[in-house]
Amino acid sequence: VQLVVSGGGLVQAGGSLRLSCAASGSTLTTNSMGWYRQGPGSERVLIAGFIGGGDGATYSAAVQGRFFASRDNAKNVMYLEMNSLKPEDTAVYYCNTFPPPPMGSASWGQGTQVTVSS
Repeated sequence: VQLVVSGGGLVQAGGSLRLSCAASGSTLTTNSMGWYRQGPGSERVLIAGFIGGGDGATYSAAVQGRFFASRDNAKNVMYLEMNSLKPEDTAVYYCNTFPPPPMGSASWGQGTQVTVSS
């Protein structure tokens, strides 16, 4: 599976961004999928995901109520709407299956950088 994440950028605190995750070689709806992020000097962590084939997403406490994940089955694209962004949301964002593949897997791709200025 190839996953391409786009939509990152520089935004002021309180602003919003929407990330997209386009998949090829596999169907997002047949896999448990997640949004991950890796901040400076931190490990890559799951922040949101469609787990177990359900339609609803689950969220980490850090983003609950501010981030909203969705997916367009027809386009095979997953989205992450990020609102009320904080400087601590600064990270490289990725999408991938859940459970995640090893860190060295090519499916991680480049991710997309999100930088939130205070």
